[in-house]
Amino acid sequence: MRSFARVAELHSFTRAADSLGLSRAVVSTHVADLERHLRCQLLHRTTRRVGLTGDGAEYLTRCQRILAELEAADETLRGARLAVQGRLRVDVPVAFGRALLIPALPRFTQRYPDLKLEVQLNDRVIDLIAEEVDLVVRAGPVREPHLIARRIVDTRLVTCAAPEYLRAHGVPSDPDELRRHKLIGHLSSSSHRPYKWLFQRGTVRRQLQLPFSVSFNSVEARILAALRGVGIVQSPDIMVAEALAAGRLQVVLPEWSAPGAPLMVVCRSALRNTPKIRVFADFAAELLLQYRRRVDAML
Repeated sequence: MRSFARVAELHSFTRAADSLGLSRAVVSTHVADLERHLRCQLLHRTTRRVGLTGDGAEYLTRCQRILAELEAADETLRGARLAVQGRLRVDVPVAFGRALLIPALPRFTQRYPDLKLEVQLNDRVIDLIAEEVDLVVRAGPVREPHLIARRIVDTRLVTCAAPEYLRAHGVPSDPDELRRHKLIGHLSSSSHRPYKWLFQRGTVRRQLQLPFSVSFNSVEARILAALRGVGIVQSPDIMVAEALAAGRLQVVLPEWSAPGAPLMVVCRSALRNTPKIRVFADFAAELLLQYRRRVDAML
């Protein structure tokens, strides 16, 4: 069941074998034996990709629940529920890591000295299983069935620029006027193309594909470019609040602010009740909530 579930989640026998520390032949034999036992095909196999059959999709959901219960039972017998210990691998956005997480880490590590924390900072959406990560802080919806998401704070999209840029190029009064400005885009980690910008005024919602002068795959880089006067940027309010409060950035089109992606703490469902996941999720949520309240006071 573990072999089948890992192949289904990673869409590859080779990647599943590597993550389980087994040979590809052993994993293939496990899945074949399981299909013979169940008398049905669980996976579609091609030379390029592995996918679930209808029976396989239904069986995977049950397998994930069973495997999660087994892991929880094992941890109970090992006494893992009695102490926060072991290795915890987390992945967080660069700006969150630098501005909030790292400054607060001393009190967290002092409280849990037996926890070995490994932190990755990046702005792309990762595959938790493929990269063997236990918990992430992520913006936007989570649709993977093997993940559990905890919604922490909501954001709004703010369009803004440095005052010196606006003095030199003027202030747009309508979203369509942005086409005549220098704009800073955000590259999608999947398509590698800039995201469209969203605008909402009352019940009117607009999504525009705009011409960007420069685009980055990093939220932090986009904001830094805007601060340097490169152009206009659209960002979650939580990322630009301090610059706006200090006057280093200025909001444009304030009446067209749209809801942004919520910030979530996400973990693998099999680990959701373990102490190390629980304490770090609470810690990350506390940091986000405290900063959200600070942002609301500034704006």
